[in-house]
Formats: sequence, structure tokens, C-alpha cells
Amino acid sequence: MFDHIPAYPGDPILSLNEDFQLDPRPNKVNLSIGIYFDDAGKLPVMDAVRRAETALLGAIGPRSYLPMAGLPLYRDAAQALVFGADSEARAAGRIATLQTLGGSGALKVGADFLKRYFPASQIWISDPSWENHRVVFEGAGLTVNTYPYYDEQTGGLRFADMLDAIGRLPEQSIVLLHACCHNPTGVDLSPAQWAEVVPVLQRRKLIAFVDMAYQGFGASLEEDATCVRELADAGVPLIVANSFSKNFSLYGERCGALSVVCKSKEEAARVLGQLMSAVRANYSNPPTHGARLVANVLSDASLRASWEAELATMRERILAMRGTIHEGLAGHVDEVMRARYVAQRGMFTYTGLSEAQVERLRNEYAVYVLRSGRMCVAGLNARNADYVASSIAAVVAGV
Repeated sequence: MFDHIPAYPGDPILSLNEDFQLDPRPNKVNLSIGIYFDDAGKLPVMDAVRRAETALLGAIGPRSYLPMAGLPLYRDAAQALVFGADSEARAAGRIATLQTLGGSGALKVGADFLKRYFPASQIWISDPSWENHRVVFEGAGLTVNTYPYYDEQTGGLRFADMLDAIGRLPEQSIVLLHACCHNPTGVDLSPAQWAEVVPVLQRRKLIAFVDMAYQGFGASLEEDATCVRELADAGVPLIVANSFSKNFSLYGERCGALSVVCKSKEEAARVLGQLMSAVRANYSNPPTHGARLVANVLSDASLRASWEAELATMRERILAMRGTIHEGLAGHVDEVMRARYVAQRGMFTYTGLSEAQVERLRNEYAVYVLRSGRMCVAGLNARNADYVASSIAAVVAGV
């Protein structure tokens, strides 16, 4: 009956991670998967999360189904973090927010919602973008296009081309934007550039779909949400997917949220109802445990202060690792290639390495980066950063 079904080729990131696990070499370095590791090379348990979980274990009770929209305290805390506690749209009740299965679940629910109520609309994603963006939106039945973004020559942004392309899109087109720490390139818009993008979206009557998976890993929790808040204040039709996988180190708990900014409280109520309808058709309702952890940390002053301080330390460590690679490549690669390690930000950097160089890096030096040359800087630490820099220098030199 199932003979006609082809083999799944696998996800390129997860497949590479599996190859890494099977590699017996003791000096191997995994810079492929988008996970933050601490300086000991371990997945951290944040102290605020540990304390919140310890408290939950002391108050174990019944675990009934959550509402389709999720845990109310979690939804409110997530909305405040994304839009700001003093957001006008939030105060007016104009934001429909629901708990989702991670950031990917938020994208999926949002994609299903858009396909149902904007069936003629197509979506534009950055070139390049996270591989799963195309998978999720095409899976929902949307036509996926790209707009110019990354400049391979400079390792920077093709901003003029991006702005021009968005300015020519049909009305009600959907534009996927990365709030901060662009995946996979690490190239972000400046505040001045965001200020130019917002009126273009507004003038063209486009739908902005913002993916914010790394809030707090770029500049700060507040600055990383700048574009979201500017779009909301400008009245641009806005959908936001956010995730707590990275900034809470809660990858397996699948904690995310989806928010839609509407014109009125009444419209937000209708939109929330239809978002819940999409949830019902997918997974019915979200899990409890991770949501309670996030909600308790964000709503407790002491836990929140601890979480924000540790998140800042994680951000600063990534910056330090970028500096180490930048310094280690001095005199070994051209300055354009070298500069991107400190010019780009967040967990990822486009190294500028060719596919052949990436293959040599893996085969000869046991350093794993994606075929595109994307490196997860968060996988570096004080013990391996110099080795990675010297390995990159060797493959670039062709020795």
C-alpha cells in the first residue's frame, strides 16, 4: 500500500547534527544547530528557570487541558514582553495572543490563518531565510517568493534593493521579517532602516509577519523588539511569532506565542477565535509545564531580574566569541570576510566559506557548519574558538 512513498531527505540542519554525533574525533566542534551552549559546551539550565521549576515541584496538582488559546498568565506575559508593558495596542485590548508549540508552531498557526482569510495573498521571505520558513508556508498552501536581503560581496545588507522590492508588492501581500539576529546571516536592519521600512509597508497596505525567535540575543530585550513596536504603533497589519526556546533555554518545552495586532478590541476577539480554530485543527491545545515556567519567571520580579541578567551574560559571551574568531583570523583572510564576525550579530554568522571549504572544514578538521557557510557562534567556547579560527584560516588558504 505504501510502496509509492519516497524517503524523506531529512532536514539539512538536523541531519548534519546527527552526523556530528556519530563523528568519533575528540576535537570535533558542532557549529551547525541553532542552540546556545555555555562556555563549558553544555546546554545551560538558567537559574531563574531552575528556581521556578523547583517551586512548581513543591505544588504538584491536577493537570487538565489548557484552553485552546493557552495559559492566560503566559499569554499576557508573552504579549507584554513582545510589545512592551505600556503598549497602546495592548492597553486597548487590540492584540490577540495565543500560546503555541514553539516559534514553529506560531508560524504554522499564522500561516493557516492567512491562507484561510487571505487566499489570494502570497508571502515574501528574505533571500536567504531560515530553511523552515519556506517549508511551513508552502505546507499551508501559500506561494513563497523572496526579496533581496544578503549581500554576498560585503557580508552586509542589500537594503536599497530590499526596500525597492517591498515597495512594488501587490496590496495584501505578506512580508516575513526577522525582528533581530537574522537567521541564517546574522545581518540585521539598523533602527534607521526599520524607520524606512515601516512607511513602505503602510503605504503598500502589506501584511507584516515578524518572526522573533531571538529576543534578547541581539542588543537587549527592548531594542530587539523595536521593529515590532514601531509596526504596531504605525498601524501596519501585523502578525508576530515569538519563541522562548533560546532566551529561556527551554528548547524541548516548545514555548512560543502568536500575536495579531488589530484595529479594535472587537476585531481582536474575532481574530483570536479564528486562531483558536486553527489550533483546534492542528493540536487542539498546548502543553502546560513550560508555559508555567515562563509565566512564573516573567511575572515574579526576583526571577525576572535573574533571568534578564543571565540572558545578558549569554549575549555578551556570544559577542566575546565573535571577537575571538575575528582576532584569530587576522592576517589569514581578507578583511571583508573577517569583519562579518563582528558586524553581524546574534547566534549566527554567514562565514563566506564556499561549499568546498565547508566540506574540507568538516572532513579534515571536524568543524561542522552548514553547507551555506552559516555558523552558529553560540557553539564556540574558550577551548575551541582558537582551533576553529585556525581551521578556517587553513581551508581559506587551501593548505
